[in-house]
Amino acid sequence: MLLADDHGAIRAGLRIMLETHDIVVVGEAADGEVAVRNAAALRPDVVLMDLRMPGRDGVSATREIVDRGLADVLVLTSFDEDELVLAAIRAGAVGFLLKTVDAPTLVQAVRGVAAGEGALDPRVTRRALAAVAESAVDGPPAAATPALGELTAREQEVLDGILQGWSNAQLAARLRISVPTVKTHVSNVLAKLGARSRSHAAALVRARGG
Repeated sequence: MLLADDHGAIRAGLRIMLETHDIVVVGEAADGEVAVRNAAALRPDVVLMDLRMPGRDGVSATREIVDRGLADVLVLTSFDEDELVLAAIRAGAVGFLLKTVDAPTLVQAVRGVAAGEGALDPRVTRRALAAVAESAVDGPPAAATPALGELTAREQEVLDGILQGWSNAQLAARLRISVPTVKTHVSNVLAKLGARSRSHAAALVRARGG
């Protein structure tokens, strides 16, 4: 786990909260540039990313970390950052939590993301999806429209589960298939929709009324 936040006191509090629950924090960063550099050097499973930081912001850092395959990014955000949350979805963040999150929820989210799952606070999700829908009022170009018709029946079931917020383990149990098979289907769904993450896929589908 790598902590990226420009406030030292917040990083210190997060470190204590996580390490108390046996989450190993391998490093910290006070801005996006350092976050990318430390992610490349330390290769954490998860980067807990603030969005507003001096210098390079969290969205730009998230995009590079995801593009380079350095780690999964779990965003820690505030209510007044709708545009940044939407940008982070497009950049490939796999989860969003509010800075008021309690310890058990944070720990569960970190472990879930490290296991290949998403983590979405319902309050953030509603606002982010509303922002996506608003940005799509004029209608997306045909090439950018999610290719729902190209999904197989099984991939549609997996997408339905993603929209419900089910984890890989929950999908496997409900569909009676293995977790590795679920991961393969999720990857196929994301590729066909042109989505960078589960949250991005959900936002794309919700935005077009799916």
